[in-house]
Amino acid sequence: MIKMEFIKEEIDDMSDPEPFRIKHEDTEEQTDWIEVKQQSHEENEAEEEHCKIKGKQLFICSQCGKSFRDKGNLKRHTRIHTGEKPYTCLECGKSFSDVSSLRKHLLCHSGEKAFSCDQCGRKFISSANLKKHQKVHSDDRPYFCSFCGKSFSTLNSCKQHQKIHNEVRDHVCCECGKSFTRAVHLKQHQRIHTGERPYKCSYCEKSFTLSGNLKVHERLHTGEKPYHCTQCGMSFKHAISLNSHLLCHSGETPFVCIECGKKFISLSHLKIHLTVHDKPHLCSFCGESFKSLDRCKQHQKIHNEVRDHVCCECGKSFPTASQLKRHQIIHTGERPYKCSYCEKSFIRSEHLKVHERVHTGVKPYPCTQCGKRFTQSSALVTHIKNHCSVSE
Repeated sequence: MIKMEFIKEEIDDMSDPEPFRIKHEDTEEQTDWIEVKQQSHEENEAEEEHCKIKGKQLFICSQCGKSFRDKGNLKRHTRIHTGEKPYTCLECGKSFSDVSSLRKHLLCHSGEKAFSCDQCGRKFISSANLKKHQKVHSDDRPYFCSFCGKSFSTLNSCKQHQKIHNEVRDHVCCECGKSFTRAVHLKQHQRIHTGERPYKCSYCEKSFTLSGNLKVHERLHTGEKPYHCTQCGMSFKHAISLNSHLLCHSGETPFVCIECGKKFISLSHLKIHLTVHDKPHLCSFCGESFKSLDRCKQHQKIHNEVRDHVCCECGKSFPTASQLKRHQIIHTGERPYKCSYCEKSFIRSEHLKVHERVHTGVKPYPCTQCGKRFTQSSALVTHIKNHCSVSE
């Protein structure tokens, strides 16, 4: 539990046994009285003038002349001049001149983030940090990188970015020598060496090196989808999924194939297309592509009906020896691949791998447009084609 230490303030005696009066006359012959209290100062306390102007009490700072209606406000103000910081954090020993600053600081230790961005749902420990973040969503980006022209909402963000061009990597890891532009990036990197994973999931045993990774992971448990499409109302767990989805509405196709110039709305669509270029050997019968000429020739045997691998049990023939071997398991009844969660067994290892995802819940194939995940790559490909047909 976070503890807060307050140093008690002494309230000076407000009584004034011997005030003196100054008569003030104006053009309308109205009389105002100014009561000035002069006090002796002990232990280097700031001099105060206690004034009464038209019935209002004012407390004036002797250092800069600034006036206050409340004596407590004056006392807090004088700490600017004296440097006094009576409010101390018991967690780290840091001191502050006023209690509100201490309260804000304590949020760093508690992890509480009370200020939420209404645009993306991100949370912050102070309103100042929230305001700084909200500039990301606004069109106001007045700071430009002199190297690449990229614009930023704050000067500090622009300076940090320019370090990439200047190669100012003055934060060096003492373990491996890797350097970074920012101290926070070095700190995150060093957890690789220390094995520290300070961010623990409150729902399961998993832990993470970065708080952002924990936040994303916990959405698997909570089902939270904080990123909303304003066009159709769809929600997403990840900002990148929302950004990819928005391209469906805009019709923008920013992902370009460098081989043929064809454009796509998402990186996943481009990757699927690139397999055409990765597999240059095309079957002259059906157009299917292959990485190697040998695989292409083996495939063409299907069309040529060259089935020279014959099963001695049933006479069925196959174009390759591996296909014959897989077939022969039907006759032997052998199912060598056993599930470690239930009694099921399988002829092929890939069938077992897919089956075990039913038990583990692992869905390794995510759609970058809507965030939906799939246990099999074929299901993802079919799903992505649905996106394409909708966008067209």
